[in-house]
Amino acid sequence: MCTAAAYKTEDFYFGRTLDYEFSYGDEVTVTPRNYPLHFREKEDIGQHYAMIGMAYVAEDYPLYYDAVNEKGLAMAGLNFVGNAVYGAYMPDRDNVAQFELIPWILTQCATVKEARALLGKINIRDTRFAADLPVAQLHWMIADREETITLEAVADGVKIYDNPVGVLTNNPPFDEQLFALNNYMHLSAKPPVDTFAPGLKLRQYSRGMGALGLPGDLSSQSRFVRAAFTKMNAVCGGGEMESVSQFFHILGAVDQQRGCCVLDDGKYEITLYTSCCNTDRGIYYYTTYDNHQITAVDMHRENLDGEKLVRYPAIKEEQIFVQNA
Repeated sequence: MCTAAAYKTEDFYFGRTLDYEFSYGDEVTVTPRNYPLHFREKEDIGQHYAMIGMAYVAEDYPLYYDAVNEKGLAMAGLNFVGNAVYGAYMPDRDNVAQFELIPWILTQCATVKEARALLGKINIRDTRFAADLPVAQLHWMIADREETITLEAVADGVKIYDNPVGVLTNNPPFDEQLFALNNYMHLSAKPPVDTFAPGLKLRQYSRGMGALGLPGDLSSQSRFVRAAFTKMNAVCGGGEMESVSQFFHILGAVDQQRGCCVLDDGKYEITLYTSCCNTDRGIYYYTTYDNHQITAVDMHRENLDGEKLVRYPAIKEEQIFVQNA
């Protein structure tokens, strides 16, 4: 499963965890402005906005998990199993396969406002990329520094929700995720006040008791509540290093450790990678499960007028700095 978040200090940051039992082969991938993008049921796009993100590249096509374009618009697809329903072909709509949706939006839109307009004509299809790859059941978070939305294709059509918390996990549908926050309105980062009962004196015996009741399990609903609480109470300065560090701490609140989420086949779901992109500067930071050292790829150090994908395989082995070497 996965968690995505948007966070603003002086700059705007967007990232996610990707939680799964195996990796298809994650690579930080830059799609330059002149890389030809082919769509199954739409015209090809030859010139477009450049973008950077984490992708599985198959047949020289970037299957993005999350990405940010050069204008600062960001998008991530998260598992939405059991709720995602894709449409049959509709001649009066933009018929776009689920695996094409991130490049479809990010190559053409500079803002969430523009993305809303383009999505007003969308019909998300269940077209397979290849016979050996399953159709991903997804919903998406789209954000710029001004606003965040959630996009879902469900049984009664395509839904676009305002996302005031800037967080998304998996199931249930987003409106239910957001409604569940009402159950936690009593939580606070401050020490609690004794309101239990008249005549009974209770005391605070530990720091952090204002957050008593914050769910700690790995279910998607609990991760949504925990990530929203952590992100919306996080305090950070405006500098790049402090902002990036704080972002990784925020998503660290929902990190999944091997052995804590056992699947039916005996495998374990873990946080394969965590990303944080400065959308204003086009710098994509990431860590992997076995490499806690933050790695960065700056899209503006690449030739953004190029015609070929630029690919950097994720560094997965732990990098340890020996201070007294």
